[in-house]
Amino acid sequence: MRNIGENIRFYRERAKMTAAELALKIRVGTGTIEKYESGLQTPDMQTILKISTVLDVPASELLESFTSKNSTGLDPELEELIKEVGIKRAKLILRKAKDYTDEDFLNVMQILYEKKYSTQ
Repeated sequence: MRNIGENIRFYRERAKMTAAELALKIRVGTGTIEKYESGLQTPDMQTILKISTVLDVPASELLESFTSKNSTGLDPELEELIKEVGIKRAKLILRKAKDYTDEDFLNVMQILYEKKYSTQ
């Protein structure tokens, strides 16, 4: 999981800004930014709002905990589902799913559900 400090570093680097530049803009010391980014200290809400303004990202994105991506770059839950159904079946399902509207897809899923549970 990515914490707020890692998010600050990510967005600061994305903005091509040094820790010293960010510190100057939000009026804290460079060491304070380093503590935030290393997880040794957590900024208060007012500071988070200042950081989000300077980095031009919503405060909610700084606060959000991201599940770390695996080596494939896939969402871990999606990767686990692919493992469960198998790559071949997952590809087949996804190829077919993209041809349907959301409503049609939900109808197909309802038919499959009824077929599975009506025989038991």
